[in-house]
Order: sequence, then structure tokens, then C-alpha cells
Amino acid sequence: MGRDTLFNVLRKHNMLTLRKKTSARTTNSYHRFYKYNNLIKNIDVTRINQVWVSDITYIRTIKGFCYLALITDVHSRKIVGYDLSDSLELKGCVRALNKAIYQAKNIKQLIHHSDRGIQYCSNVYTQILKRKKIDISMTEENHCYENAMAERVNGILKDEFYLDQTFDNVSHAKRAAKNAINLYNEIRLHLSLNYKTPNMVYKLSA
Repeated sequence: MGRDTLFNVLRKHNMLTLRKKTSARTTNSYHRFYKYNNLIKNIDVTRINQVWVSDITYIRTIKGFCYLALITDVHSRKIVGYDLSDSLELKGCVRALNKAIYQAKNIKQLIHHSDRGIQYCSNVYTQILKRKKIDISMTEENHCYENAMAERVNGILKDEFYLDQTFDNVSHAKRAAKNAINLYNEIRLHLSLNYKTPNMVYKLSA
């Protein structure tokens, strides 16, 4: 029995562990910055570095929340950039973006897609994208559905790689996030990738 079938059986019999209700808000779309149109509606993604999706998810520690900024390549499902910080300030998202750009060999005709959060709409963030000639795309409404892959990656890291637990401190959370992302990229086989890992598909397509 495959992983997805197992989860369906567990869900049918109410045997899945319910996620805790406590959460942190990571998106503030009520701000003065320009909001861009959704460029990836009905787009056919056929190669790596064609579309990157970005999102922020919260990680619990004993003293409160910290925030994991993720950038995922849509074609390979690989997490190409990430950063964990103890605040929702812009710096974490910028660090994740710079890591993604640094590791990419070719970003011609790349689209960066995100929600309308203030971090992604800020002048600092959008200027980096414009300097690199990366097209900017954002959700327009029902952002969970318009950024479904980013949400799915968040869920996998928390449900399958234990990032949904409460960590002792930010350093502990950083070690766990690094380990989880390495396992996700290098070990986890994806049905949608014909049972290859994101790293395998990304490297083979480079």
C-alpha cells in the first residue's frame, strides 16, 4: 500500500492525528504596496525554474512562534530556498529568495508566485525580482487555492517531517527545519514525479 492510499484509509476511519487549533497569522495583505496579477492561472509548467512559489509558515517553540519562509520550484517540487527566523520581518523572505537565486543556474523567464503578503509586495523584495528580470505573480483571491503547491509543501513538512511539534528554542527549530527540508528534497519520493525525489528531477532537468 502506498503512502497516499494509507493516508486515505486512515482519514476514512478517523485515525489521523488532528492538527492543533492554535496558529499564527502569516499573511497581511492590507497594506499600501502594489499587488500584482496572477500570472500562473492555467499555465503549463514544463521545466525547472519556470515557476517558483513562495510562502511563510509558522513553527512553534516553547517561547512562541518562529517563521519558515519557503521557495519551491513547481516543476521538480524542490525547495530551492528557505530561511527560518523569529519574526515576520522582511529579512527572512529576502534571505530565502537570495538562496534560491544563488543556487539556480538559469532563471530566464522565471515567474515568482506568492500571496499578497506585505513581505512579498514590499519594495525591497520586488526590486530584487525586477533586477533579476523575474516576473512577479500573486494570488488574487482565495489565496490558499491559488498557491496550493506552497500550502501542500508546508503540510508535508509539518505532517510527515514533524515540524508541527513544539521545539525548545529557535536553534532547535532551525536544525529540525534543515533536516526536514533535506529529507523532503533528497529522500521523499513523489507520486507526481513518477516516484523520484525533487532533487533528482531538479538535477536531471538542469
